[in-house]
Amino acid sequence: MLQRQSVFKDETKLDINYVPSRLPHRETELRLLLEFFSFVLQSPRKMAQRVVITGNVGAGKTVLSQRFGVEVIHDASKRGVNLRYVHINCRECRGSLFLILLHLILVFHPNFPRRGYSAEELLDILLKVLDEEDTHVIATLDEFDSLVENEGSDAVYKLTRAQETRQNKPQRLSLVCIFRNLKTVEQLDPSTQSTLQSNIVNLETYSKQQLTDILSDRTSLAFKPSTVPENTVSLVAELASSEDGNARFGIELLWRAGKYADAEDSAVVTLECVRKAVSSIIPGMRRADLASLSFHEKLLLLGTARLLKEGHKASVSLVEAEQAYEIACEEFAVKPNSHTQLWKYLHTLSRSGIVNTEVSTTGLRGRSTLIHLPRIPARELEKELNMLLEKG
Repeated sequence: MLQRQSVFKDETKLDINYVPSRLPHRETELRLLLEFFSFVLQSPRKMAQRVVITGNVGAGKTVLSQRFGVEVIHDASKRGVNLRYVHINCRECRGSLFLILLHLILVFHPNFPRRGYSAEELLDILLKVLDEEDTHVIATLDEFDSLVENEGSDAVYKLTRAQETRQNKPQRLSLVCIFRNLKTVEQLDPSTQSTLQSNIVNLETYSKQQLTDILSDRTSLAFKPSTVPENTVSLVAELASSEDGNARFGIELLWRAGKYADAEDSAVVTLECVRKAVSSIIPGMRRADLASLSFHEKLLLLGTARLLKEGHKASVSLVEAEQAYEIACEEFAVKPNSHTQLWKYLHTLSRSGIVNTEVSTTGLRGRSTLIHLPRIPARELEKELNMLLEKG
């Protein structure tokens, strides 16, 4: 039997380390970063720069800084400026100033000894190396919170004020400090805080529509044409939006959904593939959550699960769910409850996180309630509910 070809065109475009050529909804912030460093390119010896980037997890802090690194090196090359961009994750360096500085030195001298020096000595050595190389470095320190929490004001002060002792010498070291939470700065003493509060780039949380744009961009790069329907991208965007607008989560989810499609020999990344993918990242729900539902709440959920399993839509209307609920009631020989009671059931299911609801104003019939099943595959949910209902 011949195996179907993969839905992927180039799955590396969904890798966490991939830096796309364009960043939807971060163009303004990229231009601002480049503007902050324009004088460094114009007069690289006369001025160094310090910039802070902050935003929630998945707001694009890392990819923005890496894209900035590509752009600024390109600009420096055109101007004939000797510039290096180095991206360091402070958490991977265990929040240690010593390890951060050692990482920087190893960029220029890979055989430099890894022991025998203090952090202060490494800082002096780094600046001497930059003088010898006649170069300027922009060091992006990702997860800078880790250094603040681990070593406090003293380490940050030494790093940010290093060049003040170099009177009449070239300014060689610029910093981009990436914070998960800018409130971490409040842990520093006032003089150290002042070194970090001049140039701040704050990344607002992505909206669902912005996430849709980002995921659509990545889909066109990573997947073959027509393998990822719009409603699949929409569901992934909705799930990423529910995780505080986490684009990184959405991109990983898209990749996992593609893997489920390949594993099932499917030519399309379906909504069920997304639900299976998200349940593998975040536990969809415990059996106890379903068992605690009332008999009729389970019947309403069963009808909804059946509709989403059979169809290719991301959601069903309450009217459709009510019809499916009535069919389930017939199967279990019970009388359906009223429409008003179903509203209460739906509220319980939504409050517990089993379903998501939204009000749609599209179409000729005015407002309607749409029901989404975000975190558990409809087929698995149907199977579990059937077992619980038969026991009940």
